[in-house]
Amino acid sequence: MDNKIKPAIIGGVVLGVLSSIPFVNFVNACCCLWAIVGGLIASYLYVKASPTPASAGDGAIVGAIAGIVGALISLVIGIPLAIAASSMMQGLMLNWLSNMDPAQADLFRRQFEAGSTVAGAIVNGLIQAVLLFVFAVIGGLIGIPLFEKRKGGTLPPPPPATGGAPYAA
Repeated sequence: MDNKIKPAIIGGVVLGVLSSIPFVNFVNACCCLWAIVGGLIASYLYVKASPTPASAGDGAIVGAIAGIVGALISLVIGIPLAIAASSMMQGLMLNWLSNMDPAQADLFRRQFEAGSTVAGAIVNGLIQAVLLFVFAVIGGLIGIPLFEKRKGGTLPPPPPATGGAPYAA
């Protein structure tokens, strides 16, 4: 288990920090891409350091640990940054909404205002934390077949010889 912690922490820090930085975190809108990248990094580093071939279970474990680390970082850093950047984001959104249909713009405006409160930021942060965990596990699972090229276990015995000449004693 000890050899899983370091790769998982590195992957978790990557996904947590990138998921917290305003504007950079928009990449997560594409299937939680930073979470998948964090899980992939964790599984890559684990495979590289592991003396034995890694299994899918190993990928799930390092992905889960990376997801927990990344989710915690995202909560601790991301919620305050989201609250601090909400006025800047609101200005950008209002500028973008001015070119839309007024009915749609009003709907977006109400949804954005609900999410820009402290309570909204906390709820959004908790939802994001769960998604980061799930997608980091997926990234860890995807990483093992991508990066593990060693054959696992012992080779099965060869099949019995059929046909051909019998032993000559």
